[in-house]
Parts: sequence; C-alpha cells; structure tokens
Amino acid sequence: MLKGEPIRILLVEDDPAHAEIVKRNLKDFRVANKITHVEDGQAALDYLLRENGFASPESSPRPDIILLDLRLPKVDGQEVLRRIKADENLRSIPTVVLTTTAAETDMLSAYGNGVGSYLVKPVDFDKFTRLMEAFGYYWLAWNRFPE
Repeated sequence: MLKGEPIRILLVEDDPAHAEIVKRNLKDFRVANKITHVEDGQAALDYLLRENGFASPESSPRPDIILLDLRLPKVDGQEVLRRIKADENLRSIPTVVLTTTAAETDMLSAYGNGVGSYLVKPVDFDKFTRLMEAFGYYWLAWNRFPE
C-alpha cells in the first residue's frame, strides 16, 4: 500500500445490521478506506482467489486487512481463515475475526489458524460502536502495513 492510498478492507459479514454498523463507523472514523462487503464464506474465497464474479484484479483488489465473521453461510469462517493462511499469496494479509462468539474453542481454533486478532461483537449498540472506534484507531491509524 502506498502512502495516501485508501486502506482496502474486506468485510466478510452475513448480518446486514452488523455490516452497516461496521461500515458506518469506519466511514465516520475519517480514515481513507475502501470497504468491500461480502455476505458469505464462499464469496470471500471467490473474492480473495479471484474466482467466479471476482476474476478481474480491478474488481477484486487485494485487501490490506480482512474483517471476518465466523458464523457464515456456505463456507464457515474458520475454513475461510484456514484457506487464507494456507495460501502463499494471501497469508500475509492481516485477518481479524469479528464475531458474536466468545467460545474458547473458537478462539483457540482461530489463533491456531493464524488470525491476527479476535474481537467479540458486543450486543449493545454503543459498545459495538466503541469497539469499532478502537479497531479503527489500532488497525487503520496506528498499525503499519508493509508496502
């Protein structure tokens, strides 16, 4: 990523309300970013592997960061994570789990599969908003991405 270019975020989220909260908060954060939203695990893999409707690099530029829900239709988020981290071209993309489950087994599996961070979505709207604000500061303002 070159300085001044938008941070490209792939948001993999099947809940439209959660996706809207994430998109709205990251937009309000005022960090130059471009969010691509897909609603299931298969669409995430198609996007990342440039298959089916995402064959063109113009329609599926490599994200700088992936926000990944675990409970997804078609392909489970853990399987998406495994595939990302097993692929030489994708494994260096920071991947953050953003999910409703705080189950220890899910966390252990995600970290075992190479996730960079595991965030549990609060049920409370204000807390979810604060979580996304903290995420924005850390990942989009303070964190550095390789060029």
